[in-house]
Amino acid sequence: MTRLLEKYNTEIVPAMQEEFGRKNVHSLPKLQKIVLNMGLGKAIQDRKRLEEAVQHLTVIAGQKPQITRAKKSVAGFKLREGMEIGCCVTLRGQRMYEFLDRLITLALPRVRDFRGVKANAFDGNGNYSLGLSEQMVFPEVDADNAKYIQGLNVTIVTSATNNDEAKVMLTKFGFPFRKPGTNN
Repeated sequence: MTRLLEKYNTEIVPAMQEEFGRKNVHSLPKLQKIVLNMGLGKAIQDRKRLEEAVQHLTVIAGQKPQITRAKKSVAGFKLREGMEIGCCVTLRGQRMYEFLDRLITLALPRVRDFRGVKANAFDGNGNYSLGLSEQMVFPEVDADNAKYIQGLNVTIVTSATNNDEAKVMLTKFGFPFRKPGTNN
């Protein structure tokens, strides 16, 4: 069992039961999945960018990503329907908890000028999204062999019904939210 899953079962669930005043464990919010996405608009001209992004996302996630294709043609971007423009991977179960642990303890502290993640990036249904400006913050990615720096979107999907419950759960996991009143 992963460290964060064990922490959820032994520490976070009892704390949330007390905080929310619920006895039923199944009514408490829990993590459902984490989706990692790399959008590669420049992959239209250079196929090597897509291949490198797939390789990096495979190393970061621990499973092979799915290549995403354009749904519509956009003449201004020289984009045709069906062109490969990115890659994404969905993590569940053990891999999801292992990735979240690495994100909180290793990757986020390596972000330059890091003061915490925005606390208002919830979608209204308890799901949280954050963007990383480069994939090099993960220690698994070899920075010496990387030719292209690429951003990465991380979406954490929870079973919470509102943002407040999800924020409480993610805070108990150790998610570094910014203090209220700080800029950015």
